[in-house]
Amino acid sequence: MTVCIAEKPSVAKEIADVLGATTKKQGYLEGNGYQVTWTFGHLCTLKEPHDYNANWKIWMLSELPMIPQRFGIKLIDNEVYGRQFEIIRTLFEKADEIINCGDAGQEGELIQRWVMQKARVKCPVRRLWISSLTEESIREGFRNLRPQDDFRLLYEAGLARAIGDWILGMNATRLYTLRYAGNRQVLSIGRVQTPTLAMIVSRQEEIDHFVPTQYWELKTVYRGVTFSAASGKFEKKEDGEKLLSEVSGTDFTVTGVTEKKGKEAPPRLFDLTSLQVECNRKYSFSADETLKLIQSLYEKKVTTYPRVDTTFLSDDIYPKVPKILSGLTAYSDLTAPLAGSGLPKSKKVFDNSKVTDHHAIIPTGVPATSLTPEERKVYDLVARRFIAAFYPDCEISTTTVNGKAADVAFKATGKRIIKPGWRVVFNALQNQNTSEADQADDKEDTNTDLPEFKAGESGPHTPKLKETWTTPPKPYTEATLLRAMETAGKSVDDEELRDALKENGIGRPSTRAAIIETLFKRNYIRKERKSLYPTETGRNLINTIQEELLKSAELTGMWEKKLRMIENGTYRASEFLDELKAMVRKIVINVLSA
Repeated sequence: MTVCIAEKPSVAKEIADVLGATTKKQGYLEGNGYQVTWTFGHLCTLKEPHDYNANWKIWMLSELPMIPQRFGIKLIDNEVYGRQFEIIRTLFEKADEIINCGDAGQEGELIQRWVMQKARVKCPVRRLWISSLTEESIREGFRNLRPQDDFRLLYEAGLARAIGDWILGMNATRLYTLRYAGNRQVLSIGRVQTPTLAMIVSRQEEIDHFVPTQYWELKTVYRGVTFSAASGKFEKKEDGEKLLSEVSGTDFTVTGVTEKKGKEAPPRLFDLTSLQVECNRKYSFSADETLKLIQSLYEKKVTTYPRVDTTFLSDDIYPKVPKILSGLTAYSDLTAPLAGSGLPKSKKVFDNSKVTDHHAIIPTGVPATSLTPEERKVYDLVARRFIAAFYPDCEISTTTVNGKAADVAFKATGKRIIKPGWRVVFNALQNQNTSEADQADDKEDTNTDLPEFKAGESGPHTPKLKETWTTPPKPYTEATLLRAMETAGKSVDDEELRDALKENGIGRPSTRAAIIETLFKRNYIRKERKSLYPTETGRNLINTIQEELLKSAELTGMWEKKLRMIENGTYRASEFLDELKAMVRKIVINVLSA
């Protein structure tokens, strides 16, 4: 008998339906030579400190650092989990072969491997690796089952992550709680959680200590268009007033008009982080809400695997695109222009070198029925982004008009869309000139369109000296915090540069939402509308932690890179853990001697 084990009952049913295992049993489905069972996410976890050493049950500074000789796993203490594990173990004992059907990612690999280890599996194991739950994808996956050992490095990276988090979290939390909180409250510290909180606290301190400075800008309005003085900002009002007096009462003369044509490519396909960012900006969904919604869409077979960190597709998806587009019947007015013509194969969409385990999030082409209103919003973003990827570039014209009054130079710029191209896909969602691909705010003196100007024309104008104050940084929103986590705190707008920094981001796309939720649950941060603020508890914690190692997003980003290197086979898990152990020993010594 072949036993398949999935991560959830709903996923197990999808797989069982395809395999013909339709007979319901207690804790599994059976038929056609298969038994399909499931976990409920994690059934097992790393052992608690007292499971290794009875002295570690009581929190004492003298027992730190706690570093077991060998880490072990145990069943999570839950009656339902315990019953399901016994069913799984019994099935495994009689199995001729096991097929690991866990989620195709690091966490999914860890979940299933731990269950198999706890059940002491001895029979051969193969791996199902799929990017969607459609019948076609499941059948294709079973035709191409892979040896379990192909994913050994993925498991080692997941295990190193879990053990590393245990070593740092358990020791640092006890150390700071005992040393600084007198056991009155738990000061929870985590490898990713603490640097993330530190970024929020640091931003708030920048805001609190910000001292606004005054400056002046000379502007003038000619033919309804705002022109800015080329001299820029004035720190002294009298300098601006001097120029204002020079230009007042004179005519404004256009000295030159230049037009530059260009193209804007369609926005990138979604990875999980960019989808969470867009959903937060557009609908104020939290990162956790978006993850749950896109996971639900995946389980309803209408979108592909969500926990991904790439915005590219592999070449083998290209032949499937026409069929996917034809399945998007709700968007037939947008897909019709693409039918019957050769679809473009842009390197900005298809690039095997940018795809590892999974490709970007796209629709599967399965009819999207029975969706909740919130699911529909997320699906709509994914579907439109996919359709837009095959539309022509948007053709634009940027016009710069130079002029002068007296001898003072002025300039105005304007942007005009010549051919909307891919922008028509988003016209129903937003104004054509401010699509989601334009993340920067329009500046006051940048006009969406300009009237026709000719060099040499002149006429009256209305100059004004505008008083302005510098503004503090904005508080993080979940959208901007996710981007900051992705780039280890560096502020980056350019997508290609952001891609380069992703390796050093803190947390994984699949875990960042949980980290933010943990900060809320522990009352370290709060939300007002979209903005995130540290609570007094959160600020006190960060101010208490003197060890920069624990707060550094850059260092945590380096660890994340090493975890990816373990996954790629270019770094050893043992070296990563030895580094963390040495760091924890150093932190304990430093805090106790302070």
